[in-house]
Amino acid sequence: MGRGHGLTAKKAAHYSAPARAPQPFAPVCPGAPRSAVRSLAAALLILAAGLAAAAAGPKPEADAKKAEEELKAVKSEIERVTRAVSDAQIERDRLTRDLKSAELSVGHARESLGDLKRHRAEHAARRAALAAEQRERQAQLDKNRADLAGQMRAAYTIGRQEPLKLLLNQEDPALAGRMFVYYGYFGRARAGQIKLIEDDVQRIAELTAEVDAEDAELARLEQQQRAELAHLEEARAQRSQVLAGLEAESRTRAQNLERLRSQQAGLEQLLRELRAAMERFPLDTNDAFGRLRGKLAWPVSGHLVARFGDSRAGGVRWDGVLVATERGAPVKAVCEGRVIYADWLPGLGLLAIVDHGDGYLSLYGHNERLYKGAGEHVAAGEAIAAAGDSGGSGRTELYFEIRKGGKPVDPRPWFKAADP
Repeated sequence: MGRGHGLTAKKAAHYSAPARAPQPFAPVCPGAPRSAVRSLAAALLILAAGLAAAAAGPKPEADAKKAEEELKAVKSEIERVTRAVSDAQIERDRLTRDLKSAELSVGHARESLGDLKRHRAEHAARRAALAAEQRERQAQLDKNRADLAGQMRAAYTIGRQEPLKLLLNQEDPALAGRMFVYYGYFGRARAGQIKLIEDDVQRIAELTAEVDAEDAELARLEQQQRAELAHLEEARAQRSQVLAGLEAESRTRAQNLERLRSQQAGLEQLLRELRAAMERFPLDTNDAFGRLRGKLAWPVSGHLVARFGDSRAGGVRWDGVLVATERGAPVKAVCEGRVIYADWLPGLGLLAIVDHGDGYLSLYGHNERLYKGAGEHVAAGEAIAAAGDSGGSGRTELYFEIRKGGKPVDPRPWFKAADP
């Protein structure tokens, strides 16, 4: 009985004693050597790391595949909406269809001209570099030939029989030995100089052929550029004819108002369809756009020619702003987001719409070219288009809108500066 109480007291004392801090890599058994313990611990760490890596390995690949599938689905939905809305409007109006065709031709011609100019500049720079190297090689060739000529004159002055004379002259064997070494130096120098000359001649011939090839390519590009310029002028003339036809059809105020209302209704329908389609693929932006009121930079530089709410005709008012700018000026996204529309739309021409999440959209119209396609993500300040006059505009300008929940809001309070 007493022994039992003594054991209980010991246990109580043991459990009431302050806890000792755990020792790192404590031995598995008292007699185990420390090196063995360290080896076992290291092996366990390596095994754990390997298991973690194996578990995490497939995730990036699965995430990438999921993102790719989602992007395909987004593009498919956007293409469906585009066909259902914009094409239907265009087909109802022959002149609008002709305007789209003419303006797309103008845009393609300008893009081709831009590419040709870049190619010509690259080839011209390469030709200039080749010509410069050719001149350097020719100068080096002239120098090497002059050096070789000097060596040949020295050898001629010494005479062809001088080594033999030294060999037969036994007055100073040490001097004869040194002279034979010098003659060896001279011979190897002449051989090296001849090799340099041969290399220069070969490289100059190669450079001449390359310069000739660049000249031929530049001539071809120049001819192609003249053809593209003719195509551009033809497309411009076609566009002017279509615009004249549209103006003739809208001479009365009622006809003009009807066209404007039709275009506005088309945009509203497009936005409704896009919102419905994109509800399945929401953007997680943590309300980034909503916190940027008063902090945005204008999408393009220029000056305002129409403000939000200004009257256009009858009861139709501007739902955004118009900024007159330079042709080809970069049009930049005001905030990060995803392009949900990039196509031609009646009244706005080449139009880009960016979804910023939380119900916010930004619209960029009358562009000459679109740099981003539907479904692509864009960063704040990234160029998404080049400013133009598509959509029947009479000058180079950008139409810009901000929408929240499908409703247009005045964009100006969102910018840091009052004017672009």
